[in-house]
Amino acid sequence: MAEYKPQDLDLIYALDIGTRSIVGVVGRPVGGRLQVLDIEMAEHGSRAMLDGQIDNIQQVGALARMVTKRLEDRLRIRLQRVCVAAAGRALRTQTGSFAIDLPQKQSITADQISRLEAGALSQAEESLQMEEEARRQFFMVGYTVVQYRLDNYPLSTLLDHSGQRAEADVVATFLPGEVVESLYAAMRAADLQVSSLTLEPIAAMNAAIPAELRLLNLALVDIGAGTTDIALCREGSVVGYTMATIAGDEITEALMRAYLVDFQTAESMKRSLGTEGGEILYRDILGLENTVSCEEVRAAIQEPMGRLAEAIADQVLEVNGSAPSALFLAGGGSKLDGLLAKVAESLKMDVRRVAVAGSNYAKSAFSEEISLENPEYATPLGIAVSAGLGLLNDSYVVTLNGETAKLFRSGVLTLRDILQMNGYTYADMLGRTGKNLTVTLDGRRMVLRGEPAVPAILNVNGQEAAINTVIHAGDRISFTPARSGADASRTLGELLGADFAGRVLLNNREAPLDTLLQQGDVVLVLERRTPAAPEVPAEPEYDDIPAAEPVPAPAPESPSIPAAASAPPAKEPEPAPVRRMVDLTLNGAPLSLPEKENGQPYYLMDLLQYSGLDFERLEGPVRLEINGLESGFRNSLRGGDAVTIRSE
Repeated sequence: MAEYKPQDLDLIYALDIGTRSIVGVVGRPVGGRLQVLDIEMAEHGSRAMLDGQIDNIQQVGALARMVTKRLEDRLRIRLQRVCVAAAGRALRTQTGSFAIDLPQKQSITADQISRLEAGALSQAEESLQMEEEARRQFFMVGYTVVQYRLDNYPLSTLLDHSGQRAEADVVATFLPGEVVESLYAAMRAADLQVSSLTLEPIAAMNAAIPAELRLLNLALVDIGAGTTDIALCREGSVVGYTMATIAGDEITEALMRAYLVDFQTAESMKRSLGTEGGEILYRDILGLENTVSCEEVRAAIQEPMGRLAEAIADQVLEVNGSAPSALFLAGGGSKLDGLLAKVAESLKMDVRRVAVAGSNYAKSAFSEEISLENPEYATPLGIAVSAGLGLLNDSYVVTLNGETAKLFRSGVLTLRDILQMNGYTYADMLGRTGKNLTVTLDGRRMVLRGEPAVPAILNVNGQEAAINTVIHAGDRISFTPARSGADASRTLGELLGADFAGRVLLNNREAPLDTLLQQGDVVLVLERRTPAAPEVPAEPEYDDIPAAEPVPAPAPESPSIPAAASAPPAKEPEPAPVRRMVDLTLNGAPLSLPEKENGQPYYLMDLLQYSGLDFERLEGPVRLEINGLESGFRNSLRGGDAVTIRSE
């Protein structure tokens, strides 16, 4: 028995994991095209896939293993590396923006642009997370920069421009983590290593519409069993992806209901509609054999087929803005008799501008033994062509911290791209300085700085690398995420100093010195004592606001202070100088205070001693108002003001 040869580096093995079946393609690049050596297809025994998403990982893995073994036995090659694609059904699109302030006017570098885009992508993901009921992991599939701005001026590129503030707006596409992880898990169950990952609509486009045709405005509609993926191109590039929620299974389920048959029987009836006239023999769920004409079956599926055509038209128009120049139908559902005409009618296109895919496969793939003119081959051929001809990226296998990295995008991949495709965020790459803590102490605003971030460690093949380093086949990436700095944190005692002794208000109420400060807290020192003389209160320290002059306490029977109280004793002949009074109302009672000798006004904090509050036993916050308006300790007072200082 001949031994199996190992899989050569240029040998491509692609698997299309569909809702109804798994298709495997083996080939190698020859002369700018993919030479297809073999194709194998097997259908799921039961519904292991739901709408393009893997439901039963072990069952999908077992069928993939069966397809792989059949190919191995015929080719006498041990297949180990596989290229796969994720269904477009779960794609999520989100916008994001980010800005960086440059330390000084300077030419912007590629690394700074990369950091700017990374921040915008992370902001897009954060916005996406806010729309979810629970936090999920998303993998970045690709993105487009919508707009750069430099000092508020729009630019198409920032490179080498000079400015002080750079901004970027992006539109990013993500796949939920569970979609990607289930695909990888199924391949592990099949004893295969994923060497590249793309999206099904991207792959199908690469097979059905070669790059030289993409100057035209074209649409590719890949109708599978559970999903209908749509890709559009114009002016040389793919401009959008979308999907319709109706696919081939909708037609099958309509036949199940119409003729009381199981799913497999309905599938068989659907596939028998390609011939004109004729009859279909089937057995229903009651065990009875029946005969029905093809015309009757066609009539039974007109309504769901019309809904499928309308759904395709709606999605194409939403993304493209108008009907395309031409449209290609691919996938098993494209064979449905009468669908092509209905799609043309729904888009108001000439039916000659709508065709079944397959005629252009020869531009990118060929085979000496196998006929490739099958619209069902669009996705599996596209996966193989994309990987074999370098249409996905420069990589087959790239490792990240010892594991095979997940790769999505077409074109050149940077280190930043790969990190974001594998679930790392802007904060992981660049870190964040801890949040500042802003408080007000005795009227002075203080900003307590957060700790700086510990930078990430980025290495490619053992060498330190920048975030915008281009990654190539076989590269080994080692990444230690940045550690964000701790947020600023202080207790009341730490703010005032270890030797502080006295009385202090925190947000108008007394608080212990071990109280942790919060953003925006207002601290006022009422009394400061020194350890040497704790019984002698120190004058409060206020920011350039003179303290109140000592004023005699009012008599118990009246809060007002009569002028006679300041008169000298009768035995002294000299009359005392008379000072004018400041008449106020405190908590509804009149209060008269002599003008300060230095001419300064009274402040609300000067009236604390007359408020009647016991600051040693406060049980709630203190309400501070002047003339009915909420005020602070630093607000100045004028004659006639009505002041409120009450515990709530």
